Amino acid sequence: MKRRPSRAIPATVTALILLAAAVVVAVVAIQMLLREPAWVNYGAVAGYLHGLRWTGTAVAVAGGAVAVLGLLLAFAAVVPGAPTVLPMQGTPNSGASSRGMRSTLRAAASTVDGVSGATVALRGRRVKVRVNTGRTRPEGLADAVRAAVARRLDQIAPVARPAVSVRVRSPRKAS
Repeated sequence: MKRRPSRAIPATVTALILLAAAVVVAVVAIQMLLREPAWVNYGAVAGYLHGLRWTGTAVAVAGGAVAVLGLLLAFAAVVPGAPTVLPMQGTPNSGASSRGMRSTLRAAASTVDGVSGATVALRGRRVKVRVNTGRTRPEGLADAVRAAVARRLDQIAPVARPAVSVRVRSPRKAS
């Protein structure tokens, strides 16, 4: 169970752009059929497009822009996003959301004595923990945080256990 995020944003943007273009074309066509002044002058647009050459700069720029946009949309559709649900050991359909995992690991890191704040990032098979402390000598704090996060990971029991790295931020050392 590795649920991935949907590609709703690129699909929605593409659909809205195509819908807007279709509405403009439909409105102009209806206006032309009713012999009313159109939003877009068909004769002017057709004359401009007829005057373009395949070797022209405007055609090359427009073609390049459309090709780049198409490649970006294809890339967004093919490349998998970060999993939103991480599989857990136990029943086949058990899992934890990545947000919930970050939250519980941050809480575990914050329980360590001397930690004033913590942030957790899940990156592939790594958990990166950053802790803030008011101590001027934070020796041993990183190991204590790493142990607390490891205990919590043992309780959660993910299928693929991530490696834990800890970075401690402390104020300048007293002189």
